[in-house]
Amino acid sequence: MRVVAARVVSCLVTTPSDAIPEVVSLRQTKRDTEPSPLGKWLLANKVAPAGPEAGEKNQTHSWWKVMTLTGVDYFSTLSYLPAIAVLAAGALSPVATLLIVVLTLFGMLPMYRRVAKQSPHGQGSVAMLEKLLPFWRGKIFVLVLLGFVATSWIITITLSSADATVHLLENPFVPEALRGANVIVTVILLLVLGGVFLLGFNEAVNVAIPLVAVFLLLNAIVIGVSIAAIVAEPGSLQNWLERLTASSGNFGDVARTAVFAFPLLVLGLSGFETGVSMMPLVKSDGFTEFQVLASRVRNTRKLLTTAAVIMSAYLLATSVVTTVLIPAEEFEEGGEANGRALAYLAHLYLGEGFGTVYDISSVLILWFAGASAMAGLINIVPRYLPSYGMAPEWSKAIRPVVLVYTGISIIITIAFNADVNAQAGAYATGILAMMVSGAVAVTIAAVRKRERRATFGFSVLTAVLIYALLANVIEKPDGIAISSLFIAGIITVSIISRAYRATELRVERVEFNATARRLIAEALSVDGQLNLIANRRQTGHADEYAEKEASQRGMNPVPSTSKVLFLEVDVVDPSTFRQTLNVRGVEVGEFLILRIDSAVVPNTIAATLLALQEATGVRPQCHFEWAEGNPIAYLFKYLLLGRGDTAPLVREILREAEKDPKQRPGIHVGG
Repeated sequence: MRVVAARVVSCLVTTPSDAIPEVVSLRQTKRDTEPSPLGKWLLANKVAPAGPEAGEKNQTHSWWKVMTLTGVDYFSTLSYLPAIAVLAAGALSPVATLLIVVLTLFGMLPMYRRVAKQSPHGQGSVAMLEKLLPFWRGKIFVLVLLGFVATSWIITITLSSADATVHLLENPFVPEALRGANVIVTVILLLVLGGVFLLGFNEAVNVAIPLVAVFLLLNAIVIGVSIAAIVAEPGSLQNWLERLTASSGNFGDVARTAVFAFPLLVLGLSGFETGVSMMPLVKSDGFTEFQVLASRVRNTRKLLTTAAVIMSAYLLATSVVTTVLIPAEEFEEGGEANGRALAYLAHLYLGEGFGTVYDISSVLILWFAGASAMAGLINIVPRYLPSYGMAPEWSKAIRPVVLVYTGISIIITIAFNADVNAQAGAYATGILAMMVSGAVAVTIAAVRKRERRATFGFSVLTAVLIYALLANVIEKPDGIAISSLFIAGIITVSIISRAYRATELRVERVEFNATARRLIAEALSVDGQLNLIANRRQTGHADEYAEKEASQRGMNPVPSTSKVLFLEVDVVDPSTFRQTLNVRGVEVGEFLILRIDSAVVPNTIAATLLALQEATGVRPQCHFEWAEGNPIAYLFKYLLLGRGDTAPLVREILREAEKDPKQRPGIHVGG
């Protein structure tokens, strides 16, 4: 399809240089033919762009409303975390949970309050670290980290759906024939979740508010009744104290058990990264962009603090009542409290009717936690990979991505047999990797600002989280195995996509400075033609340009009457994909030069030629010399370093961008 270039800035025609526009925008190449009706449907809904543009397009809400959307992921862990805590720490579950609460309020909360300040558009700690690591090492780091992020949110979907199934099938009113069909029911829930996103899911906040409010209220009732039961039955408390004494000889044993259980309990910290990613939805006030962003940061900090305090109170209370009142054997596989400790208490102390209401509430919030995670996943790929050239264009469409993630979730569910406890390690691995990245980011930021106390505190937090990550990997290696598969998949797809898209135009617009426009006008004034010589600058002296011009005139059809322009591209960051070109004019003696800093040479030359053609109405002719060397080596050099066998690549890029040969800038190669 022909590329159409549109002038963005119009200038009055007073002199030849004034007739050349300052900015020319280029429409990107479309490789594909007209899509089928199914293709049109799949590609209909696109993800809003990340960053400032996204904030303008999103509907915003009060911070406490957005907190409920964060809470469907964060608070829903109450459905299964108390049971996991008892399996991990036994009678010491409340002590291990207290450790999580301390870490939440005095470690994670201060850390993510800083992350929110550094990423007011919701990019999170990934974007913070991306800025610290430029070039390819930064891109590869982000790809690896995205593998852990994908692990965390995919397992959020599968684990939440699996636990929703447990609450559903353990209800006494469910037909006996359905019991044991955990995998089938979980897969159905996943298919329904995917179907909802295929149809469109725009009212997430309005759905989350009643779900979270009812769920927290029901849990508060269960906790209150359970505390009353402990007071009425002091024997249960005495029995727990005896089990506590038997399982721990001294303080060291208690601390060791709590520390060893800690890595699996980080599931109770899952809401912070989600909370930061929801920042564009938070309503903010102000007349300037600075005021709006500052207001958004303040409101997000309120969101994070309130959620952390609520969750901490619930975690402590639920760990105590479940550990004291429920026999240890009920937490084992096949036990009635396995994966549903609070639901067990709801049925036991409040009857089957209330217990059923609690089960329905748990199923809904757990299912919606999967929806929250799916929404986060949908925004990951468009936020990072396309800007690297490392994702196909269809990844910006919601429906194809939903189909991919739903398929992966079903595979993982079948692989883990829809077992909540079996998936806890993989979930913890993904969450801990994200938290480690956040801790490292804020520590580096504190070091740069020379904040000694903050540096020390966040360094300790980083060490604690790294320990938890390593301990979890050793204890539950399936988590790192799944993360490795995601990382390998993301990197493989990224490399293939980068290679496939290598001959895209990749330039969105070209800007000419005043000197560049004057030099172009001067070259045109000689004979009305534009002849350019591609040059890789060596010394930059006049002798170099004189020799290069003489050589090109001898091997290529450069008109003897033409005043040539030298076109030079300096590669600055070859890992970048999309970009804006700034063309600078330079004079070295009598020679006229257009210089550009860019990520890649061939695409930049092609875009500049197209922009010159639109700006002047003259078809440019660009002259090259054949490169000496292995073409395969040049291909890899082009993909990684932005340089290669430039001439044939420029022609191929132009051929795809402009289908009409008569309208295409001319390419001449000699030697």
